[in-house]
Amino acid sequence: MTEDSTEVGLEGNEGTEAFRQEPSANEKINHGDHAWVLIASALVMLMTAPGLALFYSGLVRKKNVLATMMQCLVLLSLMSIIWAVIGYSLAFGSPGWVWGGFDYFLLQNVQPHWDPEVGQVIPMVGEIPRMTHLLFHGMFFVIAPALICGAFAERMRFSAMIFFSLGYGIFVYCPICHWFWGNGFLHYGVPHALLGGSLDFAGGTVVHLSSGTSALVCAMVLGKRLGFGQMAMPPHNLTYTALGASLLWFGWFGFNAGSAFRADVLASHAMLVTHLSASAGALTWVLFDFHYRRKPSILGTCTGAVAGLVSITPAAGYVLPLSAMAFGVCGTVACYWSCTWLKRQIGYDDSLDVFGVHGVAGLVGALLTGVFASQAVVGQAEPLGMIDDFAAGAWLVLAQLVSALIAMGFSVVVSYLLLKGLDLTVGLRVSQEEENRGLDVSQHGEEGYIMV
Repeated sequence: MTEDSTEVGLEGNEGTEAFRQEPSANEKINHGDHAWVLIASALVMLMTAPGLALFYSGLVRKKNVLATMMQCLVLLSLMSIIWAVIGYSLAFGSPGWVWGGFDYFLLQNVQPHWDPEVGQVIPMVGEIPRMTHLLFHGMFFVIAPALICGAFAERMRFSAMIFFSLGYGIFVYCPICHWFWGNGFLHYGVPHALLGGSLDFAGGTVVHLSSGTSALVCAMVLGKRLGFGQMAMPPHNLTYTALGASLLWFGWFGFNAGSAFRADVLASHAMLVTHLSASAGALTWVLFDFHYRRKPSILGTCTGAVAGLVSITPAAGYVLPLSAMAFGVCGTVACYWSCTWLKRQIGYDDSLDVFGVHGVAGLVGALLTGVFASQAVVGQAEPLGMIDDFAAGAWLVLAQLVSALIAMGFSVVVSYLLLKGLDLTVGLRVSQEEENRGLDVSQHGEEGYIMV
């Protein structure tokens, strides 16, 4: 996922050694790699705003369209500041049991500084400036809580959303990110890793499984929307949703291929498998629509594409292109089952199916990574997944499962405590009157559609 200034592991995840302080640091920058990571950072930002903002706002009722967009835009701003001030350090600082250290608190050891003896000093991660590394990962930190907003859409107070997102970012995302990518106990290949560590190339577990699991907790703690199950609550503008899904698909190239942190064949590989998995996912949902509804739907096509994108995220740098199609198909089948049968059986109101898509596809992708990870892709002599060697792959599948369950369990416990604490203080839900009026008016004093 990332790259260290002194060594690059199988995933490219960095360790936590001190940055290089060299007078010629600027000359050490690989300008091609640096340019690609900057572009990828912008692509991942595009996923939150306008991508996710459009995707989600089209799925809610028209009285909540602005509130849904507002959540994405505010979190883009808020979480970026929190990441720069403290989040990056907690995730990528010196190794700790839960969080990283304070190596990068308030951007120390990140931003350039002047040394009277050697001149300008640019902290580096591999061959890119650490500032760029912070920027790229900051976009992940932004989109994770924004994804959760879909689970409590149309009924959570704006203030509660802010405080929960802050709590999730600091107390859920940063620890899990540190465990998987910051030399923590689930970081693949480090000596102290549990079961050898877990493969997560671009955030299938760190971003999607953790946010999807927290989303399920939010949906169950807040309860159902007024009238849920008794009245129809159709999406108010599937045009927005289709545009948003298209932007998500486009931005996901930066999300996955940017995680190579190099403009090389690995980035090309990650981009190709991302596209193939999304395509397979979209077509799989279309087939389900034909079978059960006799008509293909734009909503189903978009949902299937996102399911395919999420499924391939943990494996984008490890699996062969042909295997990527299996990720899209299997992930979408699991998501369809979760969004229909499982949701009805449990009876929860995950408004925009965040758990059903991101949580379930993230879990499926994590497990399939253990099956299809190939030594031919990573370029190592030892077998990696079950596709190379059954015994070695079975051990990796076990490591993937245990790591995923740890991330899910941690997300459940901490999210539940955060929600209960907020319910006792600022309150979680708007009043029945405010919910009936819609969050656009009751929370923001604005309307998305004023017909004259």
